[in-house]
Amino acid sequence: MARELHLIVVGKLKDSHLEAVEADYLKRITNPPLIIHEVKASAENKEAEGEAILRKMRELGSTHLIVMSEWGKKRTSVDFANWSKDLIEKQTKPVFVIAGAEGFSDEVLKTAKEKISLSDLTFPHKIARILLVEQLYRAQTIRTGHPYHN
Repeated sequence: MARELHLIVVGKLKDSHLEAVEADYLKRITNPPLIIHEVKASAENKEAEGEAILRKMRELGSTHLIVMSEWGKKRTSVDFANWSKDLIEKQTKPVFVIAGAEGFSDEVLKTAKEKISLSDLTFPHKIARILLVEQLYRAQTIRTGHPYHN
């Protein structure tokens, strides 16, 4: 069973309101906890960002990289909860990744085991980060029968 979930993001939130929302969800995500790793943004250089993402992935010893992409598989919240339960129960270390404004490097996309989408809409990466964290919390509440999802 995965002892923790990881999220690699390019750049920092740099917005106290978004930081507060994220912190609130992070303290609630406990089964398993979510750890966020910020890698340095590189102005208009997705290859450098890709190297930073892959370096962090290797440091974590990840065997299951999941990129967040508008071209990824779409799921309902309940489907996402069931999928994440299966992911957590495997002996892999799931690592979600949100790219910077320029998107993913080809190498990160080749390394990814899965691509998932939060919506048909395109979001700024800072908003996508908050949405993913909220959906991970929502998935936890669905798995445990907590009324949050209702």
